[in-house]
Amino acid sequence: MQKLLTIVAGILLSSLLLNAQQNDVLDQVKADIRKVYGMEGPHRLDEFGTISKAPAGYKPFYISHYGRHGSRYAWNSDTYKLIQKVFAKADEKNLLTPYGKEFAAKYEAFYMKPYINAGDLVPLGYDQHQAIGKFTYEQFPQVFKGRKKVDALSSTGQRCIVSMGAFTTGLMSGNPKLMVRLQSNHVGMGIIAPPSAPRALRRHFKGEDQEFEIESVEDFFVRTSSYKDVLGKLFTDLSFLEKFDGGEVGFIRELWSLYCGYHNYETEPLFDDLLTEDQRLKFWEADNYLSYSGDLTARYSMIPLLEDIIEKANSSIDDPNQAAHLRFGHDYILEGLVTLLNINNLGTMVDKPEQAKYWFQNYSIPMAATLLFVFYKNKKGDVLFKPVLNENDAFIPALTPVQGNFYRWSDFLSFAGKILEEHPEVK
Repeated sequence: MQKLLTIVAGILLSSLLLNAQQNDVLDQVKADIRKVYGMEGPHRLDEFGTISKAPAGYKPFYISHYGRHGSRYAWNSDTYKLIQKVFAKADEKNLLTPYGKEFAAKYEAFYMKPYINAGDLVPLGYDQHQAIGKFTYEQFPQVFKGRKKVDALSSTGQRCIVSMGAFTTGLMSGNPKLMVRLQSNHVGMGIIAPPSAPRALRRHFKGEDQEFEIESVEDFFVRTSSYKDVLGKLFTDLSFLEKFDGGEVGFIRELWSLYCGYHNYETEPLFDDLLTEDQRLKFWEADNYLSYSGDLTARYSMIPLLEDIIEKANSSIDDPNQAAHLRFGHDYILEGLVTLLNINNLGTMVDKPEQAKYWFQNYSIPMAATLLFVFYKNKKGDVLFKPVLNENDAFIPALTPVQGNFYRWSDFLSFAGKILEEHPEVK
């Protein structure tokens, strides 16, 4: 009786969590400036959670993984280059405010190293994945006992390859006998980053081109951000910005990217005083809507990744030597997969752009974001799995849990089968 009550309580709690909008999300962001950084912010190692225990009689035996690369410099050198050019031109034309001159001086002394290293992993990115690999081993040592096989596949990007090495190093710190095989090649991009695969390998699916943009990203940003107030803090006249690619909006977006991203590789708060608290909230909401609309649109592009997860999991259920399949890629891929499966309700559709923040928060996919599917089996051979997002228990609203956030693999296969059936490949 007590066991039944525990299971029922777990299901009820899961239901409450899954159906609850985060109506206080702006208060959360206001209370923690690091959430403002969204997808450009570093994964916080102080937020590792306590993973719930499996139902009685079930033991973990296999893990399927997708991880975003760790902290990096801005992915595009144009971010640093445009900002430098704009400030140089404003200085030449004597259009900088006193604060703008201070900001420009700090930036000029700062930008060259990240500009040269644009796109590369930074030391924090290595530390993140090494810690996550160690955490994964410590949470599920049964999975990695003995000379088990671990297959890892990375995007061809440097930041992903080094992240893969860091994660597996952390994993092997618990068991050096693991047989780890690392791969990174262009064929593998068809799994790791389907939209970025070589053209001959790209596949297209029904619904992939469907637009979910309720209001254009730029219109929402212009309407809600009051970005001209921020520019006015730097420049005495804004008209000169129209001569640069993207104009005012293009420049302020690159400046926002810098504002959010430099914390991955710089310990001093060099530029944090640029925006007030209210401005930060407005910019974050607009940036969050950009992530929401863009990656929600691309979710069906992640079907090849979903197929790979299913195929490799099914083949590993009866293979006692296969401990894990690891995949290392990019933010838009992981975000697309999470929204495709509606993990933690992050894929919920809304009617107005202002509603997006209550369901979807882009700081859920920070640098080094990680999704695990942890598989469990009992003596009868019944298979359960649980999702773990960023080292914390996660939920799939479409599935009914056996307990907590433990689901039957057979139920997931039915759920995923409907997605594949409704969104077939378009030749």
